[in-house]
Amino acid sequence: MVIPLRRLSNTPFSTFIKPNIHLNIRHCSNASHDDTDKNIRLLNTNITNHIRNNRLNDAKHLFENSKHRNTVTWNSLLSGYVRRKEITNARNLFDKMPQKDVVSWNTMISGYVSCGWLNEGRVLFDQMECRDVVTWNTVISGYAKNGRMSEALKLFWDAEVKNVVTWNAVVTGFLSNGDLRSAVEFYRRMPERDGASLSVVVSGLIQNGELDEAGKILVEASLEKDERVDLVHAFNTLIAGYGRKGRIEDARRLFDRIPYGNDCGRRGMFRRNVVSWNTMIMCYVKAKDVVSARVLFDEMSERDTCTWNTMISGYVEKCDMEEASNLFTDMPNPDVYTWNSMISGYAQIGKLDIACIYFRRMPQRNRVSWNSIISAHEKNMKYKMAIDLFLDMQVEGEKPDKHTLSSVLSVCAEITDTRLGVQIHQLVTKIVTPDVPLNNSLITMYAKCGAITEARAIFEEMKSCKGVISWNAMIGGYVSHGYATKALELFGLMKKERVKPTYITFVSVLNACANAGLAEEGRMHFNSMVNEFGIEPRVEHFATLVDILGRNGQLEEAMDVIKGMAVKPDKAVWGALLGACKVHNNIKLARVAAEALIRLDPESSTPYVLLHNMYADIGQWDDATEVKKLMEKHNIKKAAGSSLLAQYIKGQDPYTVLSWKRSKNDGASSWDNHMKSDAYRVKLIKKRLSIRHNKTISVYAVLQRSIYNLLQVLRHPNHILELWCTSFQQLCPLEEKLFISGAISNPVGPLAVALDCNSNLYSLNDLVQYQDEDFWL
Repeated sequence: MVIPLRRLSNTPFSTFIKPNIHLNIRHCSNASHDDTDKNIRLLNTNITNHIRNNRLNDAKHLFENSKHRNTVTWNSLLSGYVRRKEITNARNLFDKMPQKDVVSWNTMISGYVSCGWLNEGRVLFDQMECRDVVTWNTVISGYAKNGRMSEALKLFWDAEVKNVVTWNAVVTGFLSNGDLRSAVEFYRRMPERDGASLSVVVSGLIQNGELDEAGKILVEASLEKDERVDLVHAFNTLIAGYGRKGRIEDARRLFDRIPYGNDCGRRGMFRRNVVSWNTMIMCYVKAKDVVSARVLFDEMSERDTCTWNTMISGYVEKCDMEEASNLFTDMPNPDVYTWNSMISGYAQIGKLDIACIYFRRMPQRNRVSWNSIISAHEKNMKYKMAIDLFLDMQVEGEKPDKHTLSSVLSVCAEITDTRLGVQIHQLVTKIVTPDVPLNNSLITMYAKCGAITEARAIFEEMKSCKGVISWNAMIGGYVSHGYATKALELFGLMKKERVKPTYITFVSVLNACANAGLAEEGRMHFNSMVNEFGIEPRVEHFATLVDILGRNGQLEEAMDVIKGMAVKPDKAVWGALLGACKVHNNIKLARVAAEALIRLDPESSTPYVLLHNMYADIGQWDDATEVKKLMEKHNIKKAAGSSLLAQYIKGQDPYTVLSWKRSKNDGASSWDNHMKSDAYRVKLIKKRLSIRHNKTISVYAVLQRSIYNLLQVLRHPNHILELWCTSFQQLCPLEEKLFISGAISNPVGPLAVALDCNSNLYSLNDLVQYQDEDFWL
């Protein structure tokens, strides 16, 4: 049965239920059924309060156990189902209602419309005997929002009653569907407008890029002097729109049109508010015009927290932390956003110690605070501290998010700590749903740690979600660990799946060709980068191509590539050519490359040493002596061999292993005394190394065993003949040639000793005992 509209009160449905602020809801929820039956209004209030507090099951329990209900009781539970999008339950309840009023019909129709079930909503609409303006607005708005403007317009013209909301719904529909001309036409034809009308049309035009048209409408509205229209809000919206488009002068002209101070006159409602000032300051900050922003800031009579934060963020983006710090000191009540800005600002200019001071002084931290300080330590290569902060974050009960985990995974990748990376991976699966960026971080971490199989497994799990960064990470991982063939195969699959490569992709592909000695294929990929994909070659591409040709002995072709470069060759390019000339004994081009390197880096000893050794190898002693004199003239000295030994955390308090020198009294053949002298030198290394953590002793043990085993290998006469240049013992003794490279605490990947006198690498895999479980704990 439908109750005629004339019998209904004109009071809105929301006022039927007046919450009793003194009501103890939980006490009423547990009240006896008899008390509930005696007071239906109390029952309705309880049901409504349960629904407002998202306790639909409690509301349903009260409804089912009540003996006496009225239409308001049914409507209350019906609105709860609609609010929770439980449309099927709502319809079942609607059908069971003994009596329905217009509120019942409107609630059910709005439920269908909000879920996009317009046809079902239209059926109910057609069945209604008595419709009010809310009914028409609900259906018209539903059709308009879903792009069915022809049906919305037909209902609009058929509507028995219209109000400003009806007109606004049609204007919004036109704007949502990109029909700006019709939207403006309908707006101008409106018999009356409210505060939302102007905001709707201005915001819609701005979103569609029609800022000038929005400006015209604003000027017209300002001349109409309708106090019901919120002009200042619309002006602020357009100022922000001009700012996003970079039209700062237009934004400032519009800002100046808003009266303030003594210019407001009678129109006190239309005057600049703090949002107007903040919006204009934000426009200047985004345009990196901090000076103009500061002028407005100083003119403001009243500032809020947003004003201060906007101005401080402007100085932070400009890296002017002195002014940012001054404002921070003057700010009455800095909030957590202010503190986070200061932390980020000092971190980005490398003053991590000051950033940490601000972090420790914060009265309250949020997740952004932790993410900022962890990311700052990661970017500044303070890896151990980044992990410690991550642990502190969990101790304080702050749950990490995707940004936190991505930063920590980057740390794991840099320190090549597979065990920690696996733990973070397990945490990822527990607390977040991995998205593409997080999966990319996982691939990079596993690839850098040498766990190629695990990296490929995650890569395959991404399926169609893989982006170009995912492909680059996997291809780069293969290349860095010597799997050139697999890298090139994956690159072929990347092109087959129509993923467009980037310049980073081709850096890895060209390196794969260089490692595999594929000169022709390297040329082919270099040419396809330019001709097929339109990627402008960068200096790193040229350097790799020169390396490819140089390894293949095509030195003249490599020189032609350098001459034809569109960019200026850097040290990597000339270094690749010089290294190839050394291998293939081309002294002519080697001299050209060495001279270019000296011009680019006058302080480097590498070109001098390599050129000297090449002259010595072919017996040109005069030229070799001349190079040596040039080194002395320019005060160039060959740096002593050194390496960074970062056990567990690379980059955090690195330990420098200084090279040990043989005594001048030692002869070239006095190998019998080496074991004794080696033990003394290892002792000196221990003395020079600072004990920073509990694994250092294990490092010493493995290092000592490795040195003893290595010297045993090198005592073979063949190695001695290859490594020792007897004619130039004064240059650098054998021990200075040794560089222990790699983090020897990492069981993944080979350890090697580089002998720079002939560029050979000797594996230490057999020398270091990986079975030593105590070392890896």
